[in-house]
Amino acid sequence: MHAGTRVQEFIGDPVADNPIVSRDALEEIFADIQADERYDHELNGCLNCGICTATCPAAHYYDFSPREIVQLLWTENLEGIYDAMQEKIWACAQCYTCAARCPFENSPGGLVMLMRETAIKHGMESAKNVLRPFSRVMLKLISTGNQLSPDMINPDGFADWGPNIAKIDAPLKVLRSAIPMPTLNTIKTAWETNLKTSVELYTIWEETGVLDQLETIDENLFDVISDIMDEKREDWEDFLDEQDDD
Repeated sequence: MHAGTRVQEFIGDPVADNPIVSRDALEEIFADIQADERYDHELNGCLNCGICTATCPAAHYYDFSPREIVQLLWTENLEGIYDAMQEKIWACAQCYTCAARCPFENSPGGLVMLMRETAIKHGMESAKNVLRPFSRVMLKLISTGNQLSPDMINPDGFADWGPNIAKIDAPLKVLRSAIPMPTLNTIKTAWETNLKTSVELYTIWEETGVLDQLETIDENLFDVISDIMDEKREDWEDFLDEQDDD
């Protein structure tokens, strides 16, 4: 083999749904997970005792095991890590029962969070599929400063919540009185997020890379939010100019 030539190793089947992924890509994904300053805090070792999985609520209902996540990362199983990022990591409820019970003080839930963030960074289809139903909530949060309004909680908006949605959907008048949020395309109420606060929040999301990640996952939503925030920034500049004139 000539100097400088790199042998590419691939996983996946070109005929299957999952794309072929190069060894370099797998190493880059793992390096991004491992480089996070939280990684060493969340992963200290593993006795393979299974307490995390035994106490995990999600493990009782989904093909998900916190112990498997720890083992994959601990042994640097690149193919297994990538495979888990396609579906399994999205089953975690982020309740952190695993962290509370682990004798080594590992946090499988925290590791799952790192893997989710990396999946978003790399624009994985699994991340797009999971986050797509929440685009309306993300739009509200980033553009208005509020996450949810009572009349968003309905079967049309959250069809995957199942039959129990009726229990939440029923007392809308009570919810509206208790949580008076102004939102886009919903009820109008008295509570508005300050213009200065909106601009500051947007700047934080911009500087910390949140918007870059959003563009990777949903470019159309990113464009809409960018247009909204451009208008708010112009309004804020106009307000500051008026103050100077006074």
